[in-house]
Amino acid sequence: MLADIWTVFWRDWTVLKHRMTAFILSRMVAPMLYLVAFGWGLGRNIQPTGGGSYIDFLVPGILALNSMNISFNSVTPVHAERVYHKSIEEYIIAPIRPFAYVVGKVLAAVLRGMISSAIIIALAYAFGAHFAITPVFILVLMLNCAVFAGIGFAAAMYLGTYEQMGQVNTYILLPMSFLCGTFFSTRALPDALRLAIECLPLTHTSYLLRGIGSGAEVSMISVAVLAAYLVAVLLISGKAFVNLRR
Repeated sequence: MLADIWTVFWRDWTVLKHRMTAFILSRMVAPMLYLVAFGWGLGRNIQPTGGGSYIDFLVPGILALNSMNISFNSVTPVHAERVYHKSIEEYIIAPIRPFAYVVGKVLAAVLRGMISSAIIIALAYAFGAHFAITPVFILVLMLNCAVFAGIGFAAAMYLGTYEQMGQVNTYILLPMSFLCGTFFSTRALPDALRLAIECLPLTHTSYLLRGIGSGAEVSMISVAVLAAYLVAVLLISGKAFVNLRR
């Protein structure tokens, strides 16, 4: 099983390694815009509840939404391999376990998400942000990457067109990017909407990263929610890939 996972992961790592410079440069653009526009621009006029600067509040949210987007989009090429290129059939007939393919792809997406997150952390410190990086902080980031990579894989298995994949970004990821505690606290939302938003994984990631970064106690409920999402999406993705092999 581990050898099969490593084989799938190594293939994606080999591709990324040859494109690393372009990958890093492209991942610096959006975070710098967020930090300049919201951290230096708008953020100078905002005082978050609980004290501290707005940029300290903002950076964990940016890390959460960036790791979500990078991890999800890192797995979406599987959709083209399944629907258009038909190259996923190479894995279907290969002597590897179906679940190993899913886990290998998810881990490759986690790697991309963590590299992108490291870039944001370096930029945030350069912009004067103050937050603590701990092993738990890193584990939460990895867990968030894995959750959305799993969601991306499941979408790639079940959706039939590029347009439908784009609709996932438009109707699911984009609203979460702005509403799930990334740029402002969910306490500012109406109660009914707030309760719905607080059921989503990105909300728990945003508040976990913000709390851990400021030295607060880790919410085990939020960790459990993210873990439950991960188990669910991996099971759904694994079942979809198994059905594809039949």
